[in-house]
Amino acid sequence: MNFINQYCHIRDRVVTHQGKEFFTGQPGTLDDFMEEVFKFLSPAYPKFYKMDRLSKLGFLASEIIVKDLLFRSRYTPEQVAVVLSNASASLDTDLRYTESLKTIPSPGLFVYTLPNIVAGEICIRQGIRGENAFFVTEKFEAKQMADYVDLVLASEKTRACIAGWTEVLGDYHDIFLYLVENMKGANGLTHTAEQLQKIYLEL
Repeated sequence: MNFINQYCHIRDRVVTHQGKEFFTGQPGTLDDFMEEVFKFLSPAYPKFYKMDRLSKLGFLASEIIVKDLLFRSRYTPEQVAVVLSNASASLDTDLRYTESLKTIPSPGLFVYTLPNIVAGEICIRQGIRGENAFFVTEKFEAKQMADYVDLVLASEKTRACIAGWTEVLGDYHDIFLYLVENMKGANGLTHTAEQLQKIYLEL
């Protein structure tokens, strides 16, 4: 049996952790909001400023769910997986890159024109070298996510997984990341499709 031990939402410029308000942004753009959250967390990670929006929001949510867990000392790099999904793939960045073609193409944007780059950024930051996957679906599919993550965790070498939904397009953002482990934390929830759907819809 696997357990959801941490989870985080980022919606409407509000960050919640474990269902409780964690950070609320000031009036401004989505880019302003992301920078505010980054400064609030103070992770000393300057590469953040070079990322696209999808990677920034995924990075922030993952930082929150592992922040106080001594994550790297708990698991070897190969024992952690990352499984993500969204509806728009990398379209937000694709549109920005296409716009840059009118003047000078942006290499900095081009490297983010794949949706799974957000998983790569999370892996680099958290020192993860386990299995990773990215699915594009019309909406958050709780059953598909629960089934696939459980399948990944059935492997003897995998003990934890950062998973969830990372949708960004224009000003719209809907981020839901959670940490699943094969041991129950203090407030752990059973990793089922029904439980996932329930906490995804919180707020």
